[in-house]
Amino acid sequence: MFHEEKKEGSPRFGKLHFPVGLWINSPKKHFAKLGRRWPSVGSIKSTSSDTASRSNETVELRQPTKNKNNRHKRLSNIFHRSTNSIVGSISAGSGTGRWGSEKKLSEIIDTVPEDLVELSSQKNLPGILKIFGDDISSGTNYKSVLATPRSTARELVREALERYAVVDSDTETFVLCDVVGRFVGHEGEWKMEYLRIVGDHERPLVLQEMWKPKAGFSRRFEIRRKQEVEKMTTAEDKETAGINAQARRLQKSRSRAASGGNAPMRDREDSISLRRSISDINLNSKKRRERKSIKSMVANDTDATQDVDPSQKDGSVEIQSLSENTHNADSVDYAADNLDFERLSQCLIQPPVQHPYFLLLQGYNKEQDFVIYVMTRKKHLFGRSEKSSRDKGPYVDTFLSAPDILPRHCCVWHLDSSGQKNIVRVRPYRGALVIHNGVVLQREAELQTGDLLGLGEHFLFMYKDPRVTQGKPAWLPQSWSSPGLSGAFSCQMCGRTLQERQEAVQAYIESRDLMLQYRSQEEDALLKEIIEKTGNPGNEFKLSPAYLFSLCIEHSTRALDPGHFPKLVMKIATLIKEVVWEKIKEIGDKQPENQQDKAFMSTLGIEEVATDLRPLMLWMANSMELLNFVQRKILDMEKEWESEGTSQDALLTTDLEACEESMALLDEVIMYTFQQCVYYLTKTLYAALPALLESNPFTDPSNLSDVGELSRMPEGTRGTLAIYQATLDLTRECELHADLVSQTFGYLFFFSNASLFNTLMEKGNGEPFYQWSKAVQIRTNLDLVLDWLQGIGLGDIAAEFFRKLSTTVNLLCIPKTSLLKLSWGSLWNEYPALSSAQLNHLLRNYHLGVGRSHPAAWDPPEEEKDAIANTDIFESFTDHPPLILPCDNFRLQLSDPIANDAFHKILCQLRHFVWDLEQKSLPANQRAPYRMDSK
Repeated sequence: MFHEEKKEGSPRFGKLHFPVGLWINSPKKHFAKLGRRWPSVGSIKSTSSDTASRSNETVELRQPTKNKNNRHKRLSNIFHRSTNSIVGSISAGSGTGRWGSEKKLSEIIDTVPEDLVELSSQKNLPGILKIFGDDISSGTNYKSVLATPRSTARELVREALERYAVVDSDTETFVLCDVVGRFVGHEGEWKMEYLRIVGDHERPLVLQEMWKPKAGFSRRFEIRRKQEVEKMTTAEDKETAGINAQARRLQKSRSRAASGGNAPMRDREDSISLRRSISDINLNSKKRRERKSIKSMVANDTDATQDVDPSQKDGSVEIQSLSENTHNADSVDYAADNLDFERLSQCLIQPPVQHPYFLLLQGYNKEQDFVIYVMTRKKHLFGRSEKSSRDKGPYVDTFLSAPDILPRHCCVWHLDSSGQKNIVRVRPYRGALVIHNGVVLQREAELQTGDLLGLGEHFLFMYKDPRVTQGKPAWLPQSWSSPGLSGAFSCQMCGRTLQERQEAVQAYIESRDLMLQYRSQEEDALLKEIIEKTGNPGNEFKLSPAYLFSLCIEHSTRALDPGHFPKLVMKIATLIKEVVWEKIKEIGDKQPENQQDKAFMSTLGIEEVATDLRPLMLWMANSMELLNFVQRKILDMEKEWESEGTSQDALLTTDLEACEESMALLDEVIMYTFQQCVYYLTKTLYAALPALLESNPFTDPSNLSDVGELSRMPEGTRGTLAIYQATLDLTRECELHADLVSQTFGYLFFFSNASLFNTLMEKGNGEPFYQWSKAVQIRTNLDLVLDWLQGIGLGDIAAEFFRKLSTTVNLLCIPKTSLLKLSWGSLWNEYPALSSAQLNHLLRNYHLGVGRSHPAAWDPPEEEKDAIANTDIFESFTDHPPLILPCDNFRLQLSDPIANDAFHKILCQLRHFVWDLEQKSLPANQRAPYRMDSK
C-alpha cells in the first residue's frame, strides 16, 4: 500500500547540481532551461568528458580573478523561454525583477540536501513517483504512482487522477507540470518559483536523470488544470514580450536534437551524448567575455581582437546567457546586437571527431533542417516522422520532413571491420529515391567518406567519417591526360581517354569473374540469347543456362530496382517452360501414342531414346539448380525486408506472389521433364525385360565369371542392363542432381519389378512354368542384374524395389520335395511380401508333375478363400514413388570460379552481345566500338 498523505520535511544542506544540456525527451524538440529568475553561479567544473557523467556535473564556486588566462573553461548558460514552455515567476517575494547574475552570494549557497532536490522521488523507493495535487484536493499533499523510465507524462497523469478519484471525463483538463521551487522560513514552507507543462510524450524519470535544479532549489511534479496554467502563461507572455520572444525562438531552434528533426525522440542510451543543443556540443566554450568584447565582435569593431584572450586563437567563442544580457543594465540597443551574436554563435559548429556524420548540403525546410546529423549507432535510418513509423518497424534515427521522403527511406550501416578498414554500406528502402554520387541507387552500395548521398528530390548530404583518411571523392572529375585530340575524345566525367575506356571494356568482357552486367532495356534480348546459345545439348558445360540466368538474377538484385526481381524470374521461368514444351512436342511427334504394339516397341532403341531425351534431361538439371538459387534469393530478401519492417507492405506481398508463381513454373518444368524421361525409358524397358524370365544364362557358363563388362553379360540380361547404363550416362552427362538420379532409377526399378512380376503371374496360367529348374534360371538372371547395379552404385535402390520379384523367385526356387513339406501358414509367415491371393496363385499353379495334385496343406483357410478369389494378383503401376525435389548438395555456386573454357567463351560472347546492344542505342558520335578477338 502506498502512503497517500505526506508532508515534506525541512530543507537541509546538500550537493549542488547544475543542468548540463537541454531536456532532451520532449516531443516538440525544445525545452526551456528555466531562465527568467534562475540563480546563477560562478563557473562549472566537469568531472569527466563522458556523456553519462556530464548529466550530473557539480558547481564549483570560485572567487573572481583578473587574470583571464587562469580562468577555467566552462559551458555557456543560455537559458531561454520557448514558445511551448511555461516559465513563470509566481513567488510574491521575487517581484523585484532581479536576474540570476544579480543574486547575492548568500542566496546562491542556500542549498538543500540531495534527497530533497527531487521531491517526487526517493532513493529507497525506486519506481515510485510522487505527484502533488493541491489543485485537486487541498490537504492531500501527493499521491504515489508506479513509474518506469518509459512511462510518459500522460500515462502518469491518468494513474494519479485515478488515485485522486477524478472521473474519466475530466482527465483531459489536467496536465503534468514540472515545478521548481524552494523551502523558505523556519518551518520549511514550499515556495514555487517556476513551472512548465510536461509534454504528453515526455518521460518524467528520464527528465530527472538528465536535468537537475540549480543549487538551493528543489523540483517536484504537480497536476494542475490546463486552463489555469494557460492563464499564467498569457500573463507571463505579455510581461516578457519583445526581445524575449526572439530569444525563445532561437532557443527553440537550438534545442532540437541533431539527428531527430521534429519527431519525438526515444530514450536511447547510445545516442544521448550526441543529441544535445548546439550551445552544448558544437561550441568550444572557454570563458565568459566582457560585454565590451562581445559588442565589439558583433559590430565588427576593428579593436575587438585586442580584448580577446590569447587562449582562444582556435576561433571558439564563449557566449553569455541571453537572459542575462537582455536584462542587464546596458542599453537596449545592446540586446539587438546580442541577437546577431546569437546567430553568429550557431555558425561556429565543430563536427564530432569520434563518430561519422552526414553534412547537409541541401535541405527542404530551413527552420527544421540541421547542418550535421550524427551517426550514433552502427545502423542509421533516415525516414519521415509519422505515427505509423513510430508504432512499428525499426527505429528511425533521423527524421526528414519532405513530401517524397518515406517513413523509412534509407539505411546506412557499418559492417564488421576488416583489419583497419571501416566498411559502410547504404541501401534504399523499397520505393525510395536515393542517389549515390549522382547515380540512382537501386540496391546497396559501399559508402566512402566524402560521398554524396541524395534522399528524395530535396535532401543532399555528404557522408564524413573523421576516423578515416579521405582521398579524392569519387564524384569529382579526374584531370584529363591530354588537352589535345586525345583529351577531346575523353569522358569529361570520369577522365578516361577513349583508349582507356576501350581497355576497361575489354578487361570486363574477357574477365573470368562470374559477372554479367546489362541494362533493363536489353534484358529480353539477353535472355533469348542465353536460350539460343546454351539450349543445345552439344554444349560442353551443361549447367551453362542455370549459371547465366543466375548471373542475371544476381545483377538484378544488386543493381536494378527491387521490383524488377520477380519480373525477371517470371521471364526466365516462362522461357524455359516454352523451350521444354517445344521439345516434348517434338519427341511426341516422333513417337506417337497410337503406336503401342510390340513391333514398335522392339524397334525403339535406347540410343535413339537417349538422343531425344537429352534436351529434356538437360533442362531438368538446369531448372533444378535455378529453382534452388531463386529460393535462396527470396529467403535472403525476405529476411532483409523483415529487418526493415516492411514485411506487411502491399508491394512486397505482390512480389512474393509473383515469385511463388515463377517457382511453380520451374517446379512444373522439373515435374514434366522427369515424367517424360521415365515414360520413354520405361517404354524401352517394356520390350527388354521379358528376356530376364525366358532366357537361360547357363548356355554360356563362361560369361557368368565376369559381370563387370556389359558386352560379356548373358544375352538375356544385356538388353535391360544396356538401358540402365544409357540412363546413367545420360544423367551424368547432363549433370543431373544426385537425388534426381536416384529417383529416376527408383522409378525405373519400380517399373521393372512390377512388369516382371506381372509377367511371371501371367505365365503361371495354363503352362508348367512354376518349377524349380525355371526358377533357378530366373534367379540367376536377376542376380546378374543386381550384382551389376551394385557395381555402379545403385545396388541399394535396386534391392529395395526388386524385393517382391526376388521373394517370388526365391519361393519358386525351393526344391519340390522341401516345398511339399511346407504348409500355408509357414509359407505365409516366411514370405510376407506376397499377398494371400498371390501366394495362393503360385501354389495352385506350381508344376508337381503329371497327375499329381497339390497337398491339402497348401490350401488357404476357409474364411479367406472368398476374399482371395476376388483379389487382384497383379501389381499396380500407379503406386510409384512420388517425386521429391532435393534440398541440398547443389552444384551452382556463384562464389566459386569456373575453369571451363567453353563456359567462359559463352560468357564473353554474351557480354559482347550486351555491349553491342547498348552501343546501338547510343548516338553515332557517342559510340565506342569494341572488337572482340577471335580465339
